[in-house]
Amino acid sequence: EVQLVESGGGLVQPGGSQRLSCAASGFPLDAYAIGWFRQAPGKEREGVSCVSSRDGSTYYADSVKGRFTISTDNAKNTVYLQMNSLKPDDTAVYYCAAVLGVHSSTWYRPLAYDYWGQGTQVTVSS
Repeated sequence: EVQLVESGGGLVQPGGSQRLSCAASGFPLDAYAIGWFRQAPGKEREGVSCVSSRDGSTYYADSVKGRFTISTDNAKNTVYLQMNSLKPDDTAVYYCAAVLGVHSSTWYRPLAYDYWGQGTQVTVSS
């Protein structure tokens, strides 16, 4: 069974840092691309970052460039999203998703992904 499980969400102060984890099972992580998405109240789901575990290519939304970093630990079958300098606008439910063969032109589109985790809440507030 293909499963993706996010963890690491919670409450953090503005300017703080948080690391999210996406644990994959049922498929070899190094053969897939993993994307991070987020959805805030009243907004559509948006792509945050993506990594191809096969070639290491990474992608970031303009809103998080320089603040967020995506990384992969193939031995643990886990993808991480390190979030620094967090802002209240980063508050959202964060999801990880997997697809075989991501394209640079479509990495940020939710419909491009086949498998999804349940999401983890990140709240940035003082």
